[in-house]
Amino acid sequence: MIPKKVLITSALPYANGPLHFGHIAGAYLPGDCYARYERLKGNDVLYICGTDEYGIAITLGAEMAGRTPKEQVDLFHTVIADLFAQLNFSFDHFSRTTWPGHTAVTQQFFTDLYKNGYIEERTDDQLYSEKENRFLADRYVVGTCPKCGFDSARGDECQKCGASYEATDLLHPRSKITGSPLIRKPTKHWYLRFDLFKEKLASWIAEKKWKPNVLNFVKGYIDDLKPRAITRDMEWGIPVPLPGAEGKVLYVWFDAPIGYISATKEWAEKTSHPEAWKNYWLDPKTKLVQFIGKDNIPFHAVFFPAMIMGQNTPYKLVDELPANEFYNLEGKQFSKSDGWTIDLETFFHKFTADQIRYAIASNAPETQDSEFSWKDFQLRCNSELLGKYGNLVNRTLVFLQKQCEGKSPHVHDLHPQDSEFLGKVKALVQEAAEAYENFRLRRASQVIMELAQLGNVYFDSKKPWVSARSALTHQDMHNTIGCCLECLKALALISAPILPETAEKLWHLLGFTKPLTTYHWDQVASGQFPEGQSLPAPQILFARVEDETIQIEIDKLKNR
Repeated sequence: MIPKKVLITSALPYANGPLHFGHIAGAYLPGDCYARYERLKGNDVLYICGTDEYGIAITLGAEMAGRTPKEQVDLFHTVIADLFAQLNFSFDHFSRTTWPGHTAVTQQFFTDLYKNGYIEERTDDQLYSEKENRFLADRYVVGTCPKCGFDSARGDECQKCGASYEATDLLHPRSKITGSPLIRKPTKHWYLRFDLFKEKLASWIAEKKWKPNVLNFVKGYIDDLKPRAITRDMEWGIPVPLPGAEGKVLYVWFDAPIGYISATKEWAEKTSHPEAWKNYWLDPKTKLVQFIGKDNIPFHAVFFPAMIMGQNTPYKLVDELPANEFYNLEGKQFSKSDGWTIDLETFFHKFTADQIRYAIASNAPETQDSEFSWKDFQLRCNSELLGKYGNLVNRTLVFLQKQCEGKSPHVHDLHPQDSEFLGKVKALVQEAAEAYENFRLRRASQVIMELAQLGNVYFDSKKPWVSARSALTHQDMHNTIGCCLECLKALALISAPILPETAEKLWHLLGFTKPLTTYHWDQVASGQFPEGQSLPAPQILFARVEDETIQIEIDKLKNR
């Protein structure tokens, strides 16, 4: 069977601050689990990500922190990459939009759209600071809300009444940095004629079988498409590649999604096969899956596809767009400025990557907003990971060491109860595969625990400690342990995308010497556990999370 080509991207995180678990639940953990599953299925997977490093928020954040924009993005690129490494994410390449090759790809996108008649030049009034001698974008502006009269409204949205508007609509606008009043001044900009793509986008989206909430949102968005500015007056960004466009850069929302393509080019260069990126982006048979949070839907389902439709190069359009809802913390949105967050540095001193990966996956915000709570985290760690998964592993392997001389037993003459159990194991493996294929991490997590619980119930009902007492029932004891080993083999397999570290440890405890990641899903699922295989001494996979530890974290949050 020829492997499928699967190109996977996760939304490029903005290099203007650290990430939190709310971000991880949306675009990153689902992408990593899917990539790990597709690799186990033997497919040709390329998983791409990187930091988004241009735009007004970067320059504003840098100014407020007393850094240059370059220092700002260098700092947070490292912070973000380190968090992904701590969480065991398996990107094939983690790039950044400030690498030199990104500029050429982005400018080519602009040039094709411009030459093909999709970009027009306009002159209109923007807000200008005479004191600072520069045009100010919305994030640099505060003023009086035109809807409710709040006198410290942001440049794009009023935080009091929620109204959205253009910065030029603000009454009494002033600079966020200096407080000086702003004037209107004409400036030249370039607009992308998204209205010219309405028909193409509508017919393309009509064939998609995405989540209803995504499709309904996108269809409504396409109906209302208008020309949109793609340039800004500033220095930090990719220069507009036209004569007379000095001091103009491309808007960050325009250049960021192109980063998926430029990152793939950088990956190809680093693997010494500079044309290899074409095998993914220019092959119509490639399956392109883009993992995003719901706030990114318009950019990935409308703007970027339209930008690709206007190119002379036949880039791949997205096939699947699993957009998750929001993931909150104890009932409220994560907020670093309000202190409503989790200190990740201390988190990884106390807990493991697999514990948080499982907690997020088992409550993933797939169809509605969900949340992290410390009590739920403790419950999942103790009742599920330790109480079901860890318990089945430990009791089986400890019993095997005592009663089977540390080797997998010879299995034959199974009772109907044994055969029925193995049939249920196979069915759950198939169900897990379907959950991963359909981006249903929450269901995959449930299946993992259903399989662990199935094994525990089987072990209890077969009572191998009783059948071990008599030579007449010794074979039944061997059959029970042999069937439990099949269950543990299946458990390692189906938990590998979510619990990669634990699954590898379990695989090693089952006596396999090559990593689980070198095996094929179907090979493990259908193969029989080798008879007479020596198993090492059992180890505890999960530690109990104590009440005092959790209370400290809850108190920390309250004190903030």
